[in-house]
Amino acid sequence: MCHKTSGYKSDLTDAQGQIIEPLVVKKRQGPGRPMKLELRAVVNAILYVLRTGCQWAYLPKEYPNFNSVYYHYHKWCWDDTWEAINTTLREQVRQKAEREAQPSLAIIDSQSVKTTEVGGEHGFDGGKKVNGRKRHLLVDTMGNVLKVVVHAANIGEREGAKLLLGQVPDALWQRLDKILADGGYDGDEFAFWVEDECSVELEISLRPTSSKGFVLLPRRWVIERTFAWLGRYRRLAKDFEKLVENSAGMIYLASAHRLLRHLAPAA
Repeated sequence: MCHKTSGYKSDLTDAQGQIIEPLVVKKRQGPGRPMKLELRAVVNAILYVLRTGCQWAYLPKEYPNFNSVYYHYHKWCWDDTWEAINTTLREQVRQKAEREAQPSLAIIDSQSVKTTEVGGEHGFDGGKKVNGRKRHLLVDTMGNVLKVVVHAANIGEREGAKLLLGQVPDALWQRLDKILADGGYDGDEFAFWVEDECSVELEISLRPTSSKGFVLLPRRWVIERTFAWLGRYRRLAKDFEKLVENSAGMIYLASAHRLLRHLAPAA
């Protein structure tokens, strides 16, 4: 018995495809052979890898050739297409929630994950006992990803935060006036650096010294929820990418996929 399928659960719906199409399809300039590959099918194939965690060569036959799929994924990582898509969708989600497009408060934190034998930049995080990389995230109070930087796990929280904040787009600084962080970022030198270089206030959220066990800190839980959302994508269970730019691309894509489902929920 043959069971035909109309697609996979990770595939974009028609409504989601209409939202993302103008962000992915760019007008070709200059001479060259016209593209015959359907870019929506390419995006669906990348989402399948991200959601299921499979290897590129194990993509189902319904998708384009995995070499072509990976070529586009790698290219969109390096030309910041994934970050641009995430930025556009994030602003639309905030405006749909009747908020300003740019936030005034952000939260910063990192997550250490193991790498694999593919190599690339990595290090040992002595605090978490993890040999791999750190994903440094900046999110708004809704949990939407603002900026991602991936680096070796042996780089400390404050130094990694400097790498992250140094790459934040200018548009985000228009309204941003405070950044929340945990005790790992505590220190006068780093607080002065944030104030001098970024012109924003750094607020450290610490658990009361008299408390025992788990304590829910105001607003600090938001970024932990974001990490939990990203954890639904099996490709992010470890860092399988050789290049840190490709690692950050996976996080931007997972964030964009979640935002798309907010803007155009599946039936």
